[in-house]
Amino acid sequence: AYAILASAAQAGFSSATARQSPLMHYVYILECRDRRFYIGCTSDLKDRIARHSKAQIPATKNRLPVKLFAYFAFKDKYTAYNFEKYLKSGSGRAFLKKHLV
Repeated sequence: AYAILASAAQAGFSSATARQSPLMHYVYILECRDRRFYIGCTSDLKDRIARHSKAQIPATKNRLPVKLFAYFAFKDKYTAYNFEKYLKSGSGRAFLKKHLV
């Protein structure tokens, strides 16, 4: 299972995009008001972004507004969770800093 990286604008993110592949799992990166990034994992990207925007996710409710910066799509949920864990590690943050930010 390979990760597909796209910025929200490049991917043309819409509700149809997220619903076409109900078995996909997404690792997403949000840019918060404080210019820091939040990394999460979900199987319903549109719903999760909406919940973040409505302050229903405790980790970001005091950092609104949030903007979808990028996401990675996986067919296997365990690969997605492991990639999320990697991105939250020191070497994963260094990877993001070098390649995305």
